[in-house]
Amino acid sequence: MIRGDLGDDGRLRIRELHRFANVPVASAGGIHWDVDSLFTEIIRGISMGAGAASLGVDTWGVDFALLGTDGKMVETPYIYRDRRTQGAMEGFFRRMGRERLFGLTGIQLMRINTVFQLFSMVRDGKEALRKAESLLFMPDYFSYLLSGRKCSEFSISTTSQLYNPVAGRWEPEIFSALGISPSIMQEIVFPGTVLGTLSEGLARRTGLGGAKVVAVASHDTGSAVAAVPAAAESFAYISSGTWSLMGIESGRPVINAKSLERNLTNEGGVGGSFRVLKNIMGLWLLREARKAWSRERTYGYSELASMAEKAEPFGFMVDPDFPSFLAPPDMPEAIRQFLRMTGQAEPSDVGQYTRLILESLALACRHTLESLREVSGRSIDRIHIISGGSRNELLCGLTAGATGLPVYAGPAEATAAGNILVQAMALGKIESLAKMREIVRRSFDLKVYEPADRALWDDAYGKFMRMKEKAANGAGEALG
Repeated sequence: MIRGDLGDDGRLRIRELHRFANVPVASAGGIHWDVDSLFTEIIRGISMGAGAASLGVDTWGVDFALLGTDGKMVETPYIYRDRRTQGAMEGFFRRMGRERLFGLTGIQLMRINTVFQLFSMVRDGKEALRKAESLLFMPDYFSYLLSGRKCSEFSISTTSQLYNPVAGRWEPEIFSALGISPSIMQEIVFPGTVLGTLSEGLARRTGLGGAKVVAVASHDTGSAVAAVPAAAESFAYISSGTWSLMGIESGRPVINAKSLERNLTNEGGVGGSFRVLKNIMGLWLLREARKAWSRERTYGYSELASMAEKAEPFGFMVDPDFPSFLAPPDMPEAIRQFLRMTGQAEPSDVGQYTRLILESLALACRHTLESLREVSGRSIDRIHIISGGSRNELLCGLTAGATGLPVYAGPAEATAAGNILVQAMALGKIESLAKMREIVRRSFDLKVYEPADRALWDDAYGKFMRMKEKAANGAGEALG
């Protein structure tokens, strides 16, 4: 829970009100989000926001709550990393070909997508789907609890692979293939829509009567990209966190054979824009590795970065998007298995593991940069790294080296800034996305990283691409 105040000097000041863990709950039936606990903490945070004119919710994408006719959940929402979607993509493709699905939606084919989550429920005969009267994506569900209004915000709706961005509607052909009525879906609203006021009961509980509930760019990356401090269009962005979401901003979706081949996605943004991007498995690899290492010793992230800086460069590399890294029980072991499969040696210490993860992420970003240039025909002369990963100085420097472009890092709280500034737009305080970005540039300090060692990075990139090919083929010969 972060509060923002827009001053008369045109600067945005933000401060944290309340921070709480988002811990999935595992059971015999799968892995779920503890939404009741999350909402309790949201209300606690709202109670600390005395005098706020509005509030808006953003979350991760693709996950959803199913509500019955009484407006209550029929089951606790699943986390997208749950194993229930194993085989769901392949099963759905027997009903609708992958080319047709991508052509209708322009969304990167990933087993976590809402369409495949729903198909897994159809395949498995889940009772909850039969009982469902409404589907609400996670931020829409929390906004419904706050305001009483059911709707689907544009940016989060587009992540689902149920929305046709050319027709501007839920795609009936996809629902027909699923065997689900599209009536469970809600009206789509755009970022900056006022949904109503905080409900009377919650206003009494929190002391925040009269506050507007605003549909912001409720997919967190949509809010983050709205806060990219760019003054021109020739940039790419990386919203760096658990995922590294790298892309460009476009006035229209880019849906063609090349974007399918490169497995890019077209997700909605502020002002009807589209984020043409790739979902790269990001700092999730380091987070999960750190969790495994903590069984013997707890390492701080700054300590890991310091150890990685001292490690020999380009000794090992992995493909961050390899399926075995999505939700392994032991990330270091998953990395070791990948290295063995691709004929590489194994790291001897934590610093080497950390460096290989960060270098691999930087090289994956170079690969995505080439894809973005190819499908868009656009000149890209700089990269903006926003969100939490912008604090990782080693990762920012490695990304500059790998891509050969200057990297502008910050703000770290881009998602919160974008969320709050869209609220300001809804309240008539800001007139455009360009004005939002001007405010961000004025409000936050940026750090610039210049590229270096181009020849070394070019050699490493060639090795990276050969490694990706070997991994795709399941080969185990040495990289050379």
